[in-house]
Amino acid sequence: MSLSIALRDSGLSILLLEARKAPEKNEDPRPLAFSHGSRLILQRLGVWESLPEVTPITTIHISNRGGFGRTILTASEVDVPALGYVILHHDIFRVMHEKLQDCGIDYLTEAQVTQLKSNTTEGQIKFQHNGKLKQATANLLVLADGGRLTGQVEGVTQHVQDYEQWAVVSRIGTSAPQCGTAYERFTSDGPVAFLPFGKNFSLVWTVSPSTAQEILNLDDVTFLARLHSHFGDRIGKLTCAGKRSGFPLALKYATPVSARRVVLIGNAAQTLHPVAGQGFNLGLRDAWELSGEIITMPSDVGSPVMLSKYRAKRQTDSGGGRIFTDSLVKLFSNDNILLQGMRGIGLSALDCFPPAKRFVAKRMMFGSRG
Repeated sequence: MSLSIALRDSGLSILLLEARKAPEKNEDPRPLAFSHGSRLILQRLGVWESLPEVTPITTIHISNRGGFGRTILTASEVDVPALGYVILHHDIFRVMHEKLQDCGIDYLTEAQVTQLKSNTTEGQIKFQHNGKLKQATANLLVLADGGRLTGQVEGVTQHVQDYEQWAVVSRIGTSAPQCGTAYERFTSDGPVAFLPFGKNFSLVWTVSPSTAQEILNLDDVTFLARLHSHFGDRIGKLTCAGKRSGFPLALKYATPVSARRVVLIGNAAQTLHPVAGQGFNLGLRDAWELSGEIITMPSDVGSPVMLSKYRAKRQTDSGGGRIFTDSLVKLFSNDNILLQGMRGIGLSALDCFPPAKRFVAKRMMFGSRG
């Protein structure tokens, strides 16, 4: 959707096939953590101002359960209004859906691609829409489907690493309203994050698959007591919980991210652990950089030269984001006593060295190039 909006004035013929239905009210309550860099992209797309509920993150508090050391990152240290923002997945989907209605782009919802193939001159797809099998050809096929069709792209390999973890998400009410601080607390089971949203928080709690099912089946009182015991007192008393849902976590990435007349972006190119909130931001930068390459070479869309330039431009950012999040999971999600001490020393050292904090914050906001 972002790519299509970015190309709206390019003069190119664009067909966007969306497998989902048109957005309905509150269909997906998942929170998305947007970096400040993503805000700048969405402003350029003309999307940001239409988002109905946006909660800024002005401070990030990072700690290690059962050990010493902590780091606090603030927006003022890097001279930005906020390090990031929390937005509901449904809201960004709905606003982009409405934006596309005004862009003059062929945009079909409930269109399910069933087959794709490509050669040196074009890409070809078949898709189901309104009960009919249809087909289309294009100079470039862009996959942003989470990797569902990657197996049909000749020359691209998908790598999968199961973290054997689930993320449990919910809205959490607290005795005191949030004040713009996001909390990331590392535990041996995985990180637990409280993201400010509205007056309270959105929870992302990483646990084992068996624990996730147990937590999802608890009544609210028992759930809140268990969460409080796990996280601690930093945000006061937990007063209420919204609907809970859970999903498995894995690292998935494709190599290379392009083939003949085909390119993968977003979760089709890489699906990351939510530990640092980088997945959507990385995907949005994919779309923005790809739109720039297409606009720069409108007569050569989908050519090997264009795709090679795109791969080179994204390699450091996507690879760096993948290694960064994967390393955090492996470093912090264990009971190793030696690593626990090193983690505490590392967090304390980072907190005492402002240039290092600015370095980390800028790369979380803008990607590997800072």
